[in-house]
Amino acid sequence: MALRGPLFRLLRTELRHTCQHSRAKSVAVLGAPFSRGQKRRGVEHGPKVIRDAGLMDRLSALDYAIHDFGDLNFHQIEKDEPYMGVNSPRNVGTANKVMSSAVSRAVGAGHTLVMLGGDHSLAIGSVGGHAQQCPDLCLIWVDAHADINTPMTSPSGNLHGQPVSFILKELQDKMPDIPGFSWMKPVLSSTDLVYIGLRDVDPGEYHILKNLGVHYFTMRDIDRLGIQRVMEVTLDHLLARKQRPIHLSFDIDAFDPSLAPATGTPVNGGLTYREGIYITEEIRNTGLLSVMDLVEVNPMLAANREAVEATSSLAVDVIASALGQTREGAHASIDEIPAVKEDTEQLCL
Repeated sequence: MALRGPLFRLLRTELRHTCQHSRAKSVAVLGAPFSRGQKRRGVEHGPKVIRDAGLMDRLSALDYAIHDFGDLNFHQIEKDEPYMGVNSPRNVGTANKVMSSAVSRAVGAGHTLVMLGGDHSLAIGSVGGHAQQCPDLCLIWVDAHADINTPMTSPSGNLHGQPVSFILKELQDKMPDIPGFSWMKPVLSSTDLVYIGLRDVDPGEYHILKNLGVHYFTMRDIDRLGIQRVMEVTLDHLLARKQRPIHLSFDIDAFDPSLAPATGTPVNGGLTYREGIYITEEIRNTGLLSVMDLVEVNPMLAANREAVEATSSLAVDVIASALGQTREGAHASIDEIPAVKEDTEQLCL
């Protein structure tokens, strides 16, 4: 069942009773220049190149009060030995504690938050801090990778491949007491999560996804069903029984490397531009976007300046689309969208 007609109107009505509604006209941008969740330096420059690509100007053209909170400062812990094969646990855990507090404050202050990474390990704190204010949130994870390894299943030990395992309650008994993470408690159930764009899943991750019954769409699924149907099923699964805030965690490597070459773990066969923007447009149309992560832009891994510009400009397009910029070039407010859908429905009768 797609989000159309009565269900969509119900969504807009119930929106007024969620923590999202008060943030509809206020957006905060928070940079997180952090790279210790993986071994390839350069992703800490992601926030700067995304801003340099014109992010703030693009957001200012939309109907929001824009607040740039600058970049978080992360204290580096020099003595940070691996623990059970996990690399840099204390640095990643401490950084995510800082992230969690910052996200919680921003959401609590009434903003829709855009977090600019940094590597994807930062989602541990981003989702955790969001859940402090909105415990009923749901999570859409757009990525080539599932990022749901545990310390026991991870081939690399890099924490940017493990954030979801920290977030899910069902995996709590699979997670050892890792230094730096004593503050973190799992905040979501597996039914609160949907993946879109998967195409490089480790064997241990595949077992976890199947065992927990997590909803996910691989690139093959997108080829088979089409991105429209993927989004209909995603939003119905997460929102049909209860309208609740959406946390969108978007790894730029979800796109095909031809579009986003400046990233650390590119995988061929990714999202097209149109598919990626359609995802964010449909999330925007719910009116429930509450926090968005845009992570893994790494300018140091690009072959040339043009590759950096292509990747960072794509990141800006994704963020602007999630906040209401349409491909027609105009901003549509959430109050206008249902009327358009209803008119379309009448034409189709």
